[in-house]
Amino acid sequence: MRILSAILLPLSLLVATSLQAQPAATSNPTAKALHAFFDAEWEYAMERNPTWASALGDRRWNDRWKDESLEAIRKDEEHARDALQRLAKIDRAKLSVADQLNYDLFKKELEEDIAGQRFRQYLLPINQRGGVQTSDELAERLRFQTLKDYEDWVARLRSFPLLVDQNIALMQEGAKAKIMWPRIVLERVPGQIEKQLVSNPEESGFFKPFQNFPDAIPAADRERLTTAAREAISTGILPAYEKLKNYFTTEYLPAAFPEVGIWQMPDGGDLYSYLAESYTTTKMTPQEIHDKGLSEVARIRAEMQKIMDQVAFKGTLQEFFTFLRTDPQFYYKTGEELLNAYRAMSKDIDPHLVKVFKTMPRMPYGVIPIPDNIAPDTTTAYYNQPAADGSRAGMYYVNLYKPETRPKYEMMALSLHEAVPGHHFQIALAQELGEIPKFRRYGGYTAYIEGWGLYAESLGEEMGLYTDPYSKFGQLTYEMWRAVRLVVDTGMHQMKWDRQKAIDFFMDNAAKSENDIVNEIDRYISNPGQALAYKIGELKIKELRARAQQEIGDGFDIREFHDVVLLSGAVPLDVLERNVMAWIGTKTGATAKKRVAEAKQ
Repeated sequence: MRILSAILLPLSLLVATSLQAQPAATSNPTAKALHAFFDAEWEYAMERNPTWASALGDRRWNDRWKDESLEAIRKDEEHARDALQRLAKIDRAKLSVADQLNYDLFKKELEEDIAGQRFRQYLLPINQRGGVQTSDELAERLRFQTLKDYEDWVARLRSFPLLVDQNIALMQEGAKAKIMWPRIVLERVPGQIEKQLVSNPEESGFFKPFQNFPDAIPAADRERLTTAAREAISTGILPAYEKLKNYFTTEYLPAAFPEVGIWQMPDGGDLYSYLAESYTTTKMTPQEIHDKGLSEVARIRAEMQKIMDQVAFKGTLQEFFTFLRTDPQFYYKTGEELLNAYRAMSKDIDPHLVKVFKTMPRMPYGVIPIPDNIAPDTTTAYYNQPAADGSRAGMYYVNLYKPETRPKYEMMALSLHEAVPGHHFQIALAQELGEIPKFRRYGGYTAYIEGWGLYAESLGEEMGLYTDPYSKFGQLTYEMWRAVRLVVDTGMHQMKWDRQKAIDFFMDNAAKSENDIVNEIDRYISNPGQALAYKIGELKIKELRARAQQEIGDGFDIREFHDVVLLSGAVPLDVLERNVMAWIGTKTGATAKKRVAEAKQ
């Protein structure tokens, strides 16, 4: 089961029964069969993805890593084909409208998984943004409260060498098949592996849980577990990382592609079209997406010029970018200052949410630093969703590496996107819906999720949070960033742009620092198509909002519109459009009836 990407065939949808999650019709035998199918598939997904299960708070497989052997992967592929056949035996016509939607979403997800099997993306297990070389990060997302929690983690530590061996086997197969990431991004990985090769096992990220035990764990058990962890790290994990580094640097890296586009892989053109369609949940071609990006870049440049005029800057846009990148007034001096400012800003946002939202999530979130070992090679920030059982809040991770490259004027837009009313707001609300199937509650569609995050940035203006021209320029910088993505992602992967051309285009059109821009470009290199989803999703939400305002008129309530968008959970863009259009129909119908009644008085 994939997360955060799928496509849909057209669906018939009635807003009255689908704006919020509807409970399963337990008196309907067909509905019972469907939800039993969903439950079984979820159990399979959790058992096959034990680290995902652990992160969601399901501790049943906390003692193991995912089996990444080729044999297990082939069984997963066969399971998907079998699941599609079993789903087809359930009579869709006998389901409620809400369950027909659930049926269609799951069916299309299976169909897309099966269609993508020929591309063998599992042969790409490692890139500069993550992989087995960052597995210790899992410890930060788990609870360590009971003796079993610690026993399970020791078991994971002991089995880690097998996971490394499986990853090496996948890379060996990928090198033979020429299914690899380009050399320029893989060159960052040996340094990440090197950071795992500590001289003292207690310095390893895998050892962190043993630095603090709950009072309920007896002293004898603490000593036993600590000794076991040290031994597992020193005799298993460290030698495994040495083996990985040796293979990676001497065999794998030299075999990597010299250019940056996915077009170099077998069937690379088809793969990119598949990914673009999957991530955007549209039928837009890479060329259409590229052209849309160019038009958005031109529009946003004009908006930026207005800000330059407002602050009376005399010079070109490029000179303004240089001013923003280099003037000390726009930067904090230390990571601690930067972190404190992010935390204060997040608190400042909360009271303003009621201006544009009716329904708020109950789950809190925290603001914490991105781990030091990956901060130099990753992006400005990211978000991790709460645990499914409510045991862990959502987490907004911020990059404190080189604070002198992280401008103050971008922080508000970034916080609105990653925390509230962006990712945390949307994802927490989805987790708090009613009887929605788990594959929808904890999965999603990138175009919707990231489109909402980008749209959330624009709400800062309505909430009165862009308090000076520079913070507004920061919002435009972030919007430009996502427009540029449409151009450079398609440029590299479809039109064979080189890396420097993509960097130069980004630098010419956005005030982000060069460090951020290089990391962003490298992210697009090793995650083709994903970056397309943001702007495409945001444009659809804004289009639907404008249509609703025009057709509803004075009766339009932005808070109601946001409920319509959010309270069905993440959906493909065509389903979102059907939801909004159905809501518009109910609002305009009610207005017409009211006018008729008033005319009779």
